[in-house]
Amino acid sequence: MIYLDNNATAPVDTCVREACMPYLMHRFGNPSSGHIKGHEAKAAIIKAKEQVASAIGAAVDEVVFTSGGSESNNFVLKGLFLGPDHFCKGHLVVSAFEHAAVLKPAQYLAQLGVDLSVVPCQPSGRVDPNVVADAIRPDTRLVSVMHANNEIGTLQPIDEIAAICQTKGVLLHSDASQSVGKTNVNVNALGVDFLTIAGHKVYAPKGVGALYMRRDTYLHPLIQGVGHENGHRAGTENVAYQVALGCAMNLVQQEGFKHWEKMAVLRDLLWRLLKTGIGDGLTQNGATVERLPNTLSVNFPYVTGVGLLAACPEVCASTSAACHSGQFNQTVTQKAIGLSPEVAAGTVRFSLGWHTTQSEIEQAAAYLIRAWHLNRDTN
Repeated sequence: MIYLDNNATAPVDTCVREACMPYLMHRFGNPSSGHIKGHEAKAAIIKAKEQVASAIGAAVDEVVFTSGGSESNNFVLKGLFLGPDHFCKGHLVVSAFEHAAVLKPAQYLAQLGVDLSVVPCQPSGRVDPNVVADAIRPDTRLVSVMHANNEIGTLQPIDEIAAICQTKGVLLHSDASQSVGKTNVNVNALGVDFLTIAGHKVYAPKGVGALYMRRDTYLHPLIQGVGHENGHRAGTENVAYQVALGCAMNLVQQEGFKHWEKMAVLRDLLWRLLKTGIGDGLTQNGATVERLPNTLSVNFPYVTGVGLLAACPEVCASTSAACHSGQFNQTVTQKAIGLSPEVAAGTVRFSLGWHTTQSEIEQAAAYLIRAWHLNRDTN
């Protein structure tokens, strides 16, 4: 079994698992307790938050732990527009190929009265900063553009969009769930006010994430109760998973860059092998602009992606995003870059991990080419 679906979820790293296990066992204290068990847990959370902050160039008090990327995204959009002092007032700008964890809350806010603008992306899979600038109005309160597209891997010019937002006095959020661990993510270099991190994309467990909140910003809490997370998010802390995320982010900072070039080389090798075995009918998405080093989105001719993967059980991949895998309906990304329904039906996303090997890539290509020929012959 060759796993090429790391954009859906990455395996928990061994040292990450070992780091969090004590907090599932003998270091089980509540961080709010005043005794030694509570002190152990509290210290572990502080260290984890320091590790996350250091990895993205933030201050410790600018990091809020959440349950994952979806909560972080919802927190930003709803926390900004659902506050009692400005309930559903103002204008929101998002890109057309955001993850559903941004698009769905944006549409929800629009139903409540927020004025929503959805800016297109270019066929290359890149958002034009000038189009974002044109969409901003005097009442715009937030722009949300993902750092890297989860389906085709294209990186967005967040620093350029940030400069525009700063000039116009507008807050900027970027969902970096897919880019953390695969490229350099520094909140100061990007110029963002809010940044989303999802643990399970970066070798930590599912069910933990983080949100970067620039120090002088405020979001109305989604989860209210006792004032955990400095009043930003109520609920007894998930100590073990927060420790895991801290450890994973420390790995990103210490050795993530060592894997990026290798993944890009293997990604390109996979493309060449598939192209040789299938021919000119095979095309790829997002290849003309800067993209994540691990992501290859290809359109297989004469077959459906679902049928191809069903005929190739040796390879774990997705037809688009894992959230849509197995469906024939076009995703927002496929529509945004202008893929026809016929081409989109054959789309498969391969996403490599830190530990993907050349042997696995060569074997995967052989399996896929064999399955493609079998599927084509039977269709």
